[in-house]
Amino acid sequence: MNIAETGSAKTAPGKAWRQAQDTPSLMEVHRTVPVPKELGFIRKMWAFSGPGYLVAVGYMDPGNWATDLAGGSAFGYTLLSVILISNLMAILLQSLCARLGIATGRDLAQACRDHYSKPVSIALWVVCEAAICACDLAEVIGSAIGLNLLFGIPLIWGVCLTALDVLAVMYLQNKGFRWIEALVVTLILTIGGCFLLEIIFSKPNVAAVLGGFTPRFEIIKNPEMLYVAIGILGATVMPHNLYLHSSIVQTRKYEQTSEGRREAIKFATLDSTVALMFALFINASILIVSAATFYGTEHKVAEIQEAYRLLSPVLGVSVASTLFALALLASGQNSTLTGTLAGQIVMEGFLRIRLRPAVRRLITRAIAIVPAVIVTALYGESGTAKLLVLSQVILSLQLPFAVIPLVLFTSDRRKMGEFASPLWIKTLAWIVTAIIVVLNVKLLLDFAGVTAWLGRLLS
Repeated sequence: MNIAETGSAKTAPGKAWRQAQDTPSLMEVHRTVPVPKELGFIRKMWAFSGPGYLVAVGYMDPGNWATDLAGGSAFGYTLLSVILISNLMAILLQSLCARLGIATGRDLAQACRDHYSKPVSIALWVVCEAAICACDLAEVIGSAIGLNLLFGIPLIWGVCLTALDVLAVMYLQNKGFRWIEALVVTLILTIGGCFLLEIIFSKPNVAAVLGGFTPRFEIIKNPEMLYVAIGILGATVMPHNLYLHSSIVQTRKYEQTSEGRREAIKFATLDSTVALMFALFINASILIVSAATFYGTEHKVAEIQEAYRLLSPVLGVSVASTLFALALLASGQNSTLTGTLAGQIVMEGFLRIRLRPAVRRLITRAIAIVPAVIVTALYGESGTAKLLVLSQVILSLQLPFAVIPLVLFTSDRRKMGEFASPLWIKTLAWIVTAIIVVLNVKLLLDFAGVTAWLGRLLS
C-alpha cells in the first residue's frame, strides 16, 4: 500500500483514487538504485542524483536551440527573461512531479488513468503522444543537422540514421539505470563545456546580458516576439518531462515510511533543481552567443546550419563552429534517451500496454522521421528550421493538459495525504498554470487573426 491509499490517522485520504495502483511504470528499473538509511547528507544526495538530469535533458534539446538562436538573433538579449521565468516554472512543476511519484507510487499518467474517466484518459494520452512526437521530431532534426555539420552526412540520411539510437537505449537499459544516468550527465557536461567556450569567444556585453533577465511588457505586445517566447516556453517546460520525472524518481529504493518519503521528496527536489540550473545556463548561453554574435549585424540567423557557418568567421575563432556542432549532436542524442523512457511511461500508464523499449522507440521515431524526411526533401535547411520552432510551439500548446492534472492531484489532500502541497506552493503552481494557459490562448488568437487577415487578402 502507498501513502495515497493509507495516509495517516490525521490525514487519511479516504477513497482518493478510483482504483488501487497496480504494476509500477518502468518495472525493470523500479526501486533498483539503493539508498541506505545510514548514509550522510552528501552521499545520500549523490544516491538520489540522476533523475533530475534526465529531466534536464528535455530542457536543452535541439528544439531549444532553434528558438534560442532565433530569439537572440532577432531580439538581442530581451528574451533571456523568458528563459529565466520558464526555468523557474520548470523547477516548480518538476518538484510537484517528484512529490506525486514518491508520495503516491503513481506516475502522472497512472494518476490520470486512475482519476479520470476512460474517454478523458484516452484524450490525454493522445495529446501527450502528440507532444512526444513533436519533441522527437526536434531531436531527429537536431541530430541529423549535427551529423551533417560534423561529418557531411546528407540531412535525409542523418534523419534516417537517428533511428539506430534504439540500440543504445536497449544496451544501457540492460546494464542498469545508473548507466543511462551516467551517459546523460556526460553529454550534459559536454554541451555545457562547449558553450562555456562559445561565451568566452563571443565576449557578450555583461550589462546587457544582466538587463536581458528583466521581464519587459514589449514581449507580450509584439506578436513575433511572443511567438518565439512561447516557443521558448514550450521548449523549456516540456509536457512529457512531467510524466517522465514522476516515474523515474521511483527508481530509488528509499524507506517506504512517512519519514523516508519526506526525505526522498527533499532530495529529489534538490536533484532536479540543481540539474535544471545547468539547463538554464545552457539555454541562456545559446541565446547570449546568438545575440552577441548576430544581433545588430547584417546576419539574421534563423537556422542552426547558418549559425554554424557564420560562428567561426564572425568570431574569428576556427574551432567555434565545430564546438557548436558537437554540442548540438550531444544534445540530440541525449534527448533520444529520455524520449524513449517518456514514451514507455505514457503508454504503460494510460493504456496499461507494455512494449519493449526498442519497439516503442521505433514507433515514435517512425512518426517523427516521416514528416522530417518530407520537409527536408521538399524545403531543405529552411524547412527544417521552421519545423523545429513549430514543434516547440506545439509542445507549449499541449502543456496545460499535463500541468492542470499535476497541480490538481498534488493539491488534493485525499490523494496525497500529508504530502499534499502547502498553500504557498499551491498558489505559485496555479499562478504558473494561469500564465501558461493565458499565453497559449493569446497565441491562438494571434494565429486566428493572422489567418483571417490572410484569408481576406487572398479573397
